[in-house]
Amino acid sequence: MSLPGGAPAPITASNRGNDNNPRYSPDGRFIAYRSMPRPGFEADRTRLMLYERKTRAISNLTESFDYAIDDFSWSGDSKTLFFSVEDRGRRATGKVSIRGGDAALVIRGGYDTKFALTPDGKYIVFARQSATSPVELYRATTKGKDITPLTAVNAEALAGLAMNPVEEYWYDGALGAKIHCYLVKPPFFEEGKKYPLVLLIHGGPQGSFGDDFHYRWNSQMFASPGYVVAMLNPHGSTGYGQAFTDEISGDWGGAPFEDVMKGVAFLKSLPFVDGTRVAAAGASYGGYMVNWLEGNTDGVFRCLVSHDGVYNLESMYGGTEELWFPEWEFKGTPWTNPEMYAKWSPHRFAANFKTPCLVVHGEQDFRVPFTEGLQFFTALQRRGVPSKFLYFPDEGHFVQKPLNAELWWGTLHEWFAEYLK
Repeated sequence: MSLPGGAPAPITASNRGNDNNPRYSPDGRFIAYRSMPRPGFEADRTRLMLYERKTRAISNLTESFDYAIDDFSWSGDSKTLFFSVEDRGRRATGKVSIRGGDAALVIRGGYDTKFALTPDGKYIVFARQSATSPVELYRATTKGKDITPLTAVNAEALAGLAMNPVEEYWYDGALGAKIHCYLVKPPFFEEGKKYPLVLLIHGGPQGSFGDDFHYRWNSQMFASPGYVVAMLNPHGSTGYGQAFTDEISGDWGGAPFEDVMKGVAFLKSLPFVDGTRVAAAGASYGGYMVNWLEGNTDGVFRCLVSHDGVYNLESMYGGTEELWFPEWEFKGTPWTNPEMYAKWSPHRFAANFKTPCLVVHGEQDFRVPFTEGLQFFTALQRRGVPSKFLYFPDEGHFVQKPLNAELWWGTLHEWFAEYLK
């Protein structure tokens, strides 16, 4: 709309999906924006679109580029757009011209976010992190050359910490796919020694684990007591192509469960893993998968941790603030597609519960309501399964307050030590 007082005119009305983040080109000729074509699906691949203001023509710059566009920025001459994408457990920076069809990645191999172009257009400044380093600022040319650190604000704090970098593995999973696994060894790792394994399962489910220094689910904190930590990116994970992401919808306890179990078998074959001492932990969808493991495995895990996990798909449907989400994932409502809700609901397997489990939930969680964790804990208790419930009245879907996080970590470490040490 023109200012002041102009009438608003739609420019993306033909698309029923999600159009967002409109940004003018410096010369004012274009508006670039991100677009998802499938309505109701939050993890659809985001394309980078270009709207020419004079002709009102819309072009798709990245249709043949099988990455979801995250942040993006214009070059100073209005001829190029730079963007960031998830890239197999890392985050890369790419570029595409306003002609489209030539998108390419220019900086890969790091976990890079929050980039900006320098005013002279010669450099990209970005935030880089890894499993052994919180965020620091870096610079590179717009061709991805001469990557140079600009800050070292965490150097003094890190100097006194023993941490190991991530290691990467690929193993055979479900549907003939190769599954990516990140692994962190404990500090002071000794060759020839076997260590307990803690398997982490990410949320989303359309998300991924990466080589990053996560505030809440920090791989080094899990490894610190002397555990090997494995982070799987099974079917449904992002950054491995849209088809791989799509394959979890309607199959929550299917191919991803098979990926997890094959991952456990693969990890137990590693010479430094004690296959008799294995635990699993997850939050959100990861919590769902832990709940599913509880009812569909026997003797595989010494203990489990379910954080804000989905337990009863029908009650979850009636309580979540993201009502469109289960309708996409389970192909309708509980009354239009009851078979799928019943098939993949962990609560139906309560009679099989045997593995000790720590349940964590926040009262202010409107994504996966608090009663999901309460129902799961009640079933564990009534089944006589060793279990504890860590309840945060002042947290939502994530534990974010520092003192709560300290309690969370302490409780997790006590739980793991009881069953893995």
